[in-house]
Amino acid sequence: MDGSRPVKLFRNGRNQAVRIPREFELPGEDAVMHQEDGRLIIEPATPKKTLAEVLAYLATLEPLAEDERMPVIERPLPRPFEL
Repeated sequence: MDGSRPVKLFRNGRNQAVRIPREFELPGEDAVMHQEDGRLIIEPATPKKTLAEVLAYLATLEPLAEDERMPVIERPLPRPFEL
């Protein structure tokens, strides 16, 4: 077998869908789909980071030096308007 297999396409509401055979199942619940040279490619999505993981990473960063910080932009607030 060359790694391919016929599959059925069907409608799910307004979307076209495909049943993925067991031997091609992807891990997790999310995937990324794109077209490349006329082929439809479905790949496992990169796992999302949890808030705890992001906070742990941010805690490892060094604070910015004073000269590396974003400058304060003094701009007046827009005038309110009435409808």
